[in-house]
Amino acid sequence: MELPQVSHDGPVAGQSLTAEVGSRPWQQPPQFTEVDDAINYYVPKLLDPAFADQLLDVIEMGVPLTTIANGMQVGGVMQGLHTIDVGILVIPVLVEMMTLMAEQEGVKYNSGMDDTDSSIPNDSTVSLAMKKAREKMGKEEPQPPMEEAPMEEPQGPPTTGLMGRRSM
Repeated sequence: MELPQVSHDGPVAGQSLTAEVGSRPWQQPPQFTEVDDAINYYVPKLLDPAFADQLLDVIEMGVPLTTIANGMQVGGVMQGLHTIDVGILVIPVLVEMMTLMAEQEGVKYNSGMDDTDSSIPNDSTVSLAMKKAREKMGKEEPQPPMEEAPMEEPQGPPTTGLMGRRSM
């Protein structure tokens, strides 16, 4: 029996507690304490032509604007730019700014605020399920579904007792 290979490249348990207190950006006072200051930081970044082109490509792929805005503000919190509460208050402004950019460029966008029927799986979920099913089957070719034969009632003496059926 062969033992599985263990990777020792990961962090040691408790390693995050060994850094000096205050050495991480999120352990320092935030750079922007007001919502207006944080907005004034993000708007020029959104309007930068190089960033705007990449952003519009991501929007065109169907990534919801709310997801993009949330990712931007979480990154800002991790960099020590602002606190999480300021970031949450900045999200609607970022979404509106990206909406305006997409509309000006004629890019279809998903705002992320639409009510979608969650009972209907999206294409990526169906594709993933099909892939997993093929892997489980050992990459066999899918077989056509078998036609079901009509169920026949068993012949013999009538069943009596507690679980017996009544004849109508």
